[in-house]
Amino acid sequence: MKKFILRSKLYHIPFWLCYHLVWLTINVGSISEVTDYLLHSDTTLKFYFYVVFQVIGVYFNLYYLIPKLLYVGKYFRYVLSVLATILISNAFITSGYFLTAYLSGKSLFELFGVYPNQFATIYFVWALPSTVACMTLGMSIKLGKNWLEAEKRKLSLEKQNLETELKYLKSQINPHFLFNTINSIFALIHKNPDLASESLANFSDMLRFQLYECNDEKIDLDKELHFIENFIDLEKLRLDSESTEMQFDILNLSREGKKIAPFILIPFIENAFKHISKGKGKRHFIHMSLQVDDKILKLYIENSKGFNEILDDSGASNGIGLKNVARRLDLLYPESHSLVIENQKDRFSIKLELEWQKS
Repeated sequence: MKKFILRSKLYHIPFWLCYHLVWLTINVGSISEVTDYLLHSDTTLKFYFYVVFQVIGVYFNLYYLIPKLLYVGKYFRYVLSVLATILISNAFITSGYFLTAYLSGKSLFELFGVYPNQFATIYFVWALPSTVACMTLGMSIKLGKNWLEAEKRKLSLEKQNLETELKYLKSQINPHFLFNTINSIFALIHKNPDLASESLANFSDMLRFQLYECNDEKIDLDKELHFIENFIDLEKLRLDSESTEMQFDILNLSREGKKIAPFILIPFIENAFKHISKGKGKRHFIHMSLQVDDKILKLYIENSKGFNEILDDSGASNGIGLKNVARRLDLLYPESHSLVIENQKDRFSIKLELEWQKS
């Protein structure tokens, strides 16, 4: 029964009855007077003409004109058709006044206070504003509902895309980072076995995090920072300490109870290392600072670039990129983040601010 009511849209009937009863109550004065009007008045038929023909006009617009004309871009024909629908519906409503007078055996003046030659008053002053209001309400509800459904589909699709990207991040490791790290650890085995062992443990922690520990929409900030620290330690293995200045400052760090979207910070850091990997033999620098308090997280990164280097908008090699990170920020932290990217000739910088959201 419930499916039949929803499918046949019978639940619309109480809505339109309530809508017209509200306006009738406003015009008549009280619910008791409305009840008396509907049960005993000689002019009741006129009220049902309003209900029936306005509803017919509304649904003709919603289920024929909008799909056949508006949605296919025939805007001029649609506007003309809507105007024609309003005028025709209004003509039927106006005829209800005359039919009510005829069936009751009384004159228009006795029932409504107008004469037959005052057709324009009934049509344009009494009936037309009500018909336009009803059509407008129906269109507003329909178009608003369609807009909300389109937005939900859009957000659902974007969420699916983000989930796909995140799964890709967890299942794929930047090949260059993988090979460079393995080679660096291999070179350390004979030179510095302790450092090689520590680096291998860090590398193992990163793999475990990517594969198993970031399945939730938000994770502990501690886990994300631990991943970042391991990443930086491993990247530093292949840097020339004499030609590269590396600085990572953590300021006023307040981690307790903080959660963050996984992999939302690492692409910016990986992008910095990618820039200084180009143009070896030149002086390079990476300056990073992270500040966390009870209200906001601030990340600032500035790094050198090779001269005339063109920024690759794909960003990190794992495929998420700076543009995709910006899109993730828009979806996951709407109205609660700020991202400023500056791409100059010899240096590149980002400034990210995230306001903490209530869990």
